[in-house]
Amino acid sequence: MPEVAMHNPEAATERFPVGANAPKEIEMTATADDGVTLAGTLTLPAGVGPHPAVLCLPGSGKVDRDSNAGAIRMDLGRPLATALARHGIASLRYDRRGVGATPGEWRAVGFVDNRADAAAALRALRARPEIRAEATGVVGHSEGAVHAMWLGAHERPAAVVLLAGYARPGKEALLWQGSQLASTLPRPVRALLPVLRPLAARKLAKLENSTTDVARVGGMRMNARWWREQLVHDSREDLAGIGAPVLAITGDKDVQVDPGDLAVIKRLVRGEVETHRVPDLTHVLRRDPGPASVLSYRKLLRRPVEDDILTDVARWLAPRLR
Repeated sequence: MPEVAMHNPEAATERFPVGANAPKEIEMTATADDGVTLAGTLTLPAGVGPHPAVLCLPGSGKVDRDSNAGAIRMDLGRPLATALARHGIASLRYDRRGVGATPGEWRAVGFVDNRADAAAALRALRARPEIRAEATGVVGHSEGAVHAMWLGAHERPAAVVLLAGYARPGKEALLWQGSQLASTLPRPVRALLPVLRPLAARKLAKLENSTTDVARVGGMRMNARWWREQLVHDSREDLAGIGAPVLAITGDKDVQVDPGDLAVIKRLVRGEVETHRVPDLTHVLRRDPGPASVLSYRKLLRRPVEDDILTDVARWLAPRLR
């Protein structure tokens, strides 16, 4: 079937309709506060709408709507959308600025910019005629989970799902991550840590003291404003302001986010909250029975995201978005 232009406040083009019971994917755009067009995919479940829906937010870096960053392919977006659609839930995922079909320079985008774009995308999702505005939630992974916390406190979604989200100041989260990564390095590299740690500390200090959007640190162009804003952000303040039901999932093999933060989430959220520390689950949402280490990511990313995790998310959301 040829692409069909659809009349809507946000531009859209229907594609891939495959059978009456299959989800529909619609190319959709949302307009950011500064006028930038965020390009994304709206996935609609089978059946007559309007449907409940969620906004899907990826982790950090130069990532597209499917949480992929070049050769590093998380491949989370479409499997998550498919699992949600199976349970009658629509979803929107979009390309970050400077990635895929969204214009911009990703290194010049701040952490707060990403958050504002997420809010704009949520508003665009609610405005769609196929969507029930009062039954929209958010699902975020890693950095996306931190933005989902902010949306939960300020944009009043109907439900919030946090996949590997930290509950502490950003700098504390980074330092915890650094300690975990260091402990998983090969022994010859660990022997160099007394030299590497001061070097890393100087680079971090240079980022913290930078004043430009992009800075050259250690010979590399870095997204300096993103780092400055992320390091001072304290996600606990947003958690305390969430009134919607919250589901938080972190793997016990996560070396980038402390699974112990699940207890903080449970303590701070004032409404319904459910937390799961999943055995063998890593930050990339694949299970690894071996030692926890980022060195296993290359092998793990050859496999799909754990379908049972996505199914559990969809099953939890379904009754809360009715």
